[in-house]
Amino acid sequence: MKYIEIDDELYQHIASNTQQIGESASDILRRLLGFESGTHAQQQTVIISQPGLEAKSSAPKPARAKAQAVRSAVAEAGVFEELLDDPLLKKQKGAVGRFVYLLDCLYRQYPSAFKLVLEIRGRDRLYFSTGKEALLNASKTANPKQIGSSPFWVSANNNTRKKQAILEEVLVELGCASELATQISERI
Repeated sequence: MKYIEIDDELYQHIASNTQQIGESASDILRRLLGFESGTHAQQQTVIISQPGLEAKSSAPKPARAKAQAVRSAVAEAGVFEELLDDPLLKKQKGAVGRFVYLLDCLYRQYPSAFKLVLEIRGRDRLYFSTGKEALLNASKTANPKQIGSSPFWVSANNNTRKKQAILEEVLVELGCASELATQISERI
């Protein structure tokens, strides 16, 4: 396995060209460079990693600025629509499992932009943090859950309707259309 290091601007460009959930960085680059799949003699896996984040080959690591132009490009790619029919979602245990799973899908798709969730809070509640302790310090009953292998944690002791509202807000922050965000959040 080979690793390459790229700057944030190039990383964002590759990420903004993601067309489907789970599309590898290699597939994105091949498409952008006009290479046909299967035309190279020796296949190698290239993982694009952003400094400070653990590299994974199972999902792309898109990063986006909050700029509307980038939001539009990603939203047009249809990555949000794929969450509606994700077969793994149905296999998650309960509302908490589906909530955390959807947040993890969004993190894997938009790791740099995902830090926007830290701004989503209740009037007197902390919903997201970068550590379990922060959620427990804010509320002893927070029931903190780590979002996949990300550095983010979410308070999972809200009722299902509140989880849906939180997820909907996350989706909109990441550039999802409001109507589609509502449909996705109803899958919890």
